[in-house]
Amino acid sequence: MRRLAIPILCLMAACVPSTKNEVPGRNSPVATALPPMKTFATQRGGGVNRPNSQIAQDFLDLTFQMESGRPLPWLTKFEGPIKVAVTGQAPGSLEGDLARLLARLRSEAGINISRAARGEEAQIIVEAIPRKTLQKAVPQAACFVVPNVSGWSEFKRNRGNGKTDWTRLSNRKKATVIIPNDVSPQEVRDCLHEEISQALGPLNDLYRLPDSIFNDDNFHTILTGFDMLILRAYYSPELRNGMTRGQTARVLPAVLSRLNPRGNRASNAGANRTPKQWNDAITSALAMRTSQSQRAASAAKAVKIAQAQGWKDNRLAFSLFVQGRVTLGSKPETAISAFVQSGNIYKQLYGASVHAAHVNTQMAAFALSSGQLDVAIRLTDEGIPAARNSSNAALLATLLMIKAEALEASGRDEEARRVRLDSLGWGRYGFGSERNVRARLNEIKALAPRRVRS
Repeated sequence: MRRLAIPILCLMAACVPSTKNEVPGRNSPVATALPPMKTFATQRGGGVNRPNSQIAQDFLDLTFQMESGRPLPWLTKFEGPIKVAVTGQAPGSLEGDLARLLARLRSEAGINISRAARGEEAQIIVEAIPRKTLQKAVPQAACFVVPNVSGWSEFKRNRGNGKTDWTRLSNRKKATVIIPNDVSPQEVRDCLHEEISQALGPLNDLYRLPDSIFNDDNFHTILTGFDMLILRAYYSPELRNGMTRGQTARVLPAVLSRLNPRGNRASNAGANRTPKQWNDAITSALAMRTSQSQRAASAAKAVKIAQAQGWKDNRLAFSLFVQGRVTLGSKPETAISAFVQSGNIYKQLYGASVHAAHVNTQMAAFALSSGQLDVAIRLTDEGIPAARNSSNAALLATLLMIKAEALEASGRDEEARRVRLDSLGWGRYGFGSERNVRARLNEIKALAPRRVRS
């Protein structure tokens, strides 16, 4: 299940401290005509840089436990060719993104998967329904996958009984992916990647994974090289339906050695287990319906737990990132300190990654709001390549919009016009409707100081 994501930026007045004393006025809303939507013609999963011993532990934890914490007694997967059908009122962008995803699953994961012909039986059904209808049934989900049913109606009839219980499966014969049909093209694509991959393979998410969509931090939005390796191993002939965790653990090292020879090296101890208290604190901090004070307290608790655990990995960085997000409006000094620490950890671990780009987006928005135009431009320039390489149009558009406003406020009008035009094309994919694109553009416009006069 893909959880509802926190917005990329908290840009409303309640989230960004006022700078009225420093910046006397704001620019008026933008009336720029929107260009055609831009899309990512190619999507790259990237390499896998971790030792196979760590990947094996990740595979086992992903495969033999659900997100809820319920254990799965044995491995289950589809046998034979897998056909995918689309039902409901699918948005126009779905077909192209689905075709690209299935092509990647065939080439990178070695899975025999393709679109079902008209009238042909499908093993995976993708049904598109209104978001309101979806969330009435599963309030915290952006989209989800359910086994043993052939669509939304059958899911509703069998919800809560044993037929749709993943823990009772002995193999996989049918699954339905439920996605919203009235959201942005990027959100539809992201749901396809996460839910089809879970229909095929692991059902768990692990916050400790820095390079995977099997992670509820939602930094990665499409299947990565790590994810494709996990799925390739999942569908290797050595792994069969009904194998227990112990049986899988015995054959997995040889499978990974064959599929990922670069990973055949010694490693330091892998990441330790994540305590439930930390997961609960992060979940509470990200809960949009929780009070601001409770979210801030939960974020602080997550940071405290991460530090007490001695973590130096992405879990500490994400704890600090969340703390920055939820305290930006009430305690800007705490927020900026948290963002700086988070960004430093991400950069030390992964360089100019999509993780660091998310932090840079927050910092650049704050810099723009406080009139630090050169800083805003530098931070966006650092984040733009990672956003582009990770095929995250919403993040890319936001960074470009911030940069455009900083350029315009600096008097660099022609550069600002080009960058803004680029941002709008990506915004149409990342945010969806023209109304949503203009809303984001005008939110960022409202942060910018008036032009600096020479």
